[in-house]
Amino acid sequence: MAEVSEVLMSVLSTVRVPRPGDRVHKDECAFSFASPESEGGLYVCMNSFLGFGGQFVERHHARTGQRAYLHITRTRKKEDDNSSGSGDPPKKKPTRLAIGIEGGFDVEQEQYEEDVKVVLFPDRQEVTSEDLATMPDVVRERVSLSMAGLLAADSVSHALQVQQWDGEVRQESKHAAELKQLDNGVKIPPSGWRCEVCDLQENLWMNLTDGKVLCGRRYFDGSGGNNHALQHFQQTGYPLAVKLGTITPDGADVYSYDEDDMVLDSKLAEHLSHFGIDMMTMEKTERTMTELEIAVNQRVGEWEVIQESGATLRPLWGPGLTGMKNLGNSCYLNSVMQVLFTIPDFQEKSVPVMSSTFLFGRAKLGYGVLSGEYSKPTPDPGDDPSGDQVGIAPRMFKALVGRGHPEFSTNRQQDAQEFLLHFINMVERNCRSGANPSEAFRFLVEERIVCQQSQKAKYTQRVDYIVQLPVPMDQATNTDELQEAERLREEAEASGNPPPAAPRARIPFSVCLDALSEPETLTDFWSSAVQGKTTATKTTRFASFPDYLVIQIKKFTFGLDWVPKKLDVSIDVPDTLDLSALRGTGQQPGEELLPEVAPPPLMTPDVEVKAPVLDDSTVSQLCEMGFPMEACRKAVYYTGNTGIDAAMNWVMGHMDDPGKRKPLKLGAANVHFSAPFVLPGCSSAPGSTPTESASEEHLATIVSMGFSRDQASRALRATSNVLERAVDWIFSHLDDLESMEVSEGGRSEGGSEASRDPPPGPRVRDGPGSECIFTCLCKHQFWIVSSWNAVKRVASFSVLEWTVWVGGDIHYSRDQTGDLSVTRPVP
Repeated sequence: MAEVSEVLMSVLSTVRVPRPGDRVHKDECAFSFASPESEGGLYVCMNSFLGFGGQFVERHHARTGQRAYLHITRTRKKEDDNSSGSGDPPKKKPTRLAIGIEGGFDVEQEQYEEDVKVVLFPDRQEVTSEDLATMPDVVRERVSLSMAGLLAADSVSHALQVQQWDGEVRQESKHAAELKQLDNGVKIPPSGWRCEVCDLQENLWMNLTDGKVLCGRRYFDGSGGNNHALQHFQQTGYPLAVKLGTITPDGADVYSYDEDDMVLDSKLAEHLSHFGIDMMTMEKTERTMTELEIAVNQRVGEWEVIQESGATLRPLWGPGLTGMKNLGNSCYLNSVMQVLFTIPDFQEKSVPVMSSTFLFGRAKLGYGVLSGEYSKPTPDPGDDPSGDQVGIAPRMFKALVGRGHPEFSTNRQQDAQEFLLHFINMVERNCRSGANPSEAFRFLVEERIVCQQSQKAKYTQRVDYIVQLPVPMDQATNTDELQEAERLREEAEASGNPPPAAPRARIPFSVCLDALSEPETLTDFWSSAVQGKTTATKTTRFASFPDYLVIQIKKFTFGLDWVPKKLDVSIDVPDTLDLSALRGTGQQPGEELLPEVAPPPLMTPDVEVKAPVLDDSTVSQLCEMGFPMEACRKAVYYTGNTGIDAAMNWVMGHMDDPGKRKPLKLGAANVHFSAPFVLPGCSSAPGSTPTESASEEHLATIVSMGFSRDQASRALRATSNVLERAVDWIFSHLDDLESMEVSEGGRSEGGSEASRDPPPGPRVRDGPGSECIFTCLCKHQFWIVSSWNAVKRVASFSVLEWTVWVGGDIHYSRDQTGDLSVTRPVP
């Protein structure tokens, strides 16, 4: 032990005690998903406080020379034999629509035995707390304080993790403080309520403006009410209603139709008193909306719904079958990333890469999903391994991809399709110099617009990553069943009886695909052939077919009241698909094209032309895709600042324009692609005056990082002089810096602008479009209106068997039909 004491004394200066604000990585390896619960435990550097798994700690020691590590291992405790006996109290039923807080649904908390000791490298000498007691005071005190500080500190993972979610958190209604109440003499009795329209006696809501007692909305299964309270709001605009039967001295259910949410009413007692209801004497006689939703989640739990009528599914483990834990409203991220890592392009890029933080973060997640190291049965002490998976928790990745984003940086639930596009954008920005896996999704869309007056056509192409298919409800295959159900519903409504459960409309996938190719009528189209507005038709086709086509079914629609609704439909998805009929063929033989003439400006002769303001964010996004700055500025100008999609269409439609090096003349027949662009009202192009030059402060910052002034200037110009984006841009173009001989004026020192070719546009792959195979479906099955839980079904290419991915568990699916059905309760 004397030898170990001497080693500790020699490295004592490198042993630090954590201070407030220090980031302690004691729950997860910096390079993998190894944790204290993993085989071999976790090693925490006692100097940098970084955590390392057994396969990476040797590398860290060799690179840094650090020798002292705190080794933390945790072993799951064996459950007591009498844990389910009469001596233990039964689990409490949830009383709140919440997760991880008192009264809510339980969050699984494992019980572990923890073993902590100091390990000295390279000989892996171990020092326990008992060993420290025999060492000199200076060693014992310093090492003990460091150990205690590391164990007591909140880990980085803990700071990122959100364990609690409360679906009951409600906001004060904006109408509550100044709610108008009519003096109409209405007094509501304490019991015996009926809907004033259909005589229903349950799910009744009293409008707090006029005292009308009406039934609530019809639920997804046909029960509930007949929508009379909602219809009353649509007719009168009176916003707040209270659910009768839920009124107690502590409060009641209050719903705001205007805000479309359950709300708080701080003046509820006063508002009820206006109609003769004494809140302090009322008793609860009906379940609240929270209790109804809890009951649904207990009765129709997420896992029971997916297990196909309660069937037990066979668990799966191994490489590529790693579950991802829900961090609290992170199901959208888990679902998307698990899908992406089934695609070879993303698998090949998921190797340790240190060129950028984003690429490394993606590689770490890819290794965790694909290696199989974390797709093993949870060891159960004394018994066979349990069916649960260890899985991984992508906390650091979530923080990385969400950083700086107004939505994905929060813990709110998000849309999976929006996150996929956000992630693809990050991939595009960080893979400019190498293989880009997002090319597997990228395709060209051909839009053909035909002027109905001149019969001349215009062709444009744009890049896209997702196809959105409409759902034509009038094409359901079970129309007779739906019509009969509607007839029975009307009869039940007329007689005051509860309506029967409504069947789900079944829509063939081919019908949705046909709806995409239907011609669209444009009634306000400006035709350059007739120099005026007329009617045109637009058809959309594929100009190329990607390796993997992402399809989104647009199941949201708007009712007559403009309230968004989700369609209760089932999409019949085939195993294979032939898209070759949707390929665009370009200009038809003998077809004339519309002249390339910009529409006249909407102004009178005496109006002074002022320089328009371009959307810098749109310009920057186009530049990041590889297009020339001047072409991007023109695209934004000629599309009227209407967004990235319109600007991209313009760019794709003008890449091959002739005379692209000539000066731009507004209103001319040809809009030249990459020539210097002078905005109307400006005397020179941007960058030619001192006011348009790059910020000296920003230039100095980038130069201090080791880049030349010319390279820094190029980066700032490409990102609209935004420092953060310029730094990101220059690091994503490291392989191209040698060829960037750029002077302050933006011209090549070795030649003129005319001697350089414009950078190529986004590269797309093209396949035949036939014999396509469906490999993945994303489904939402959690029965809560304010929160969804994503469930993914993936088909293996080798065996074409569907598997179900839910959180940290993966199972073989008994349902091999690929049915895309959606149901949803509405309170």
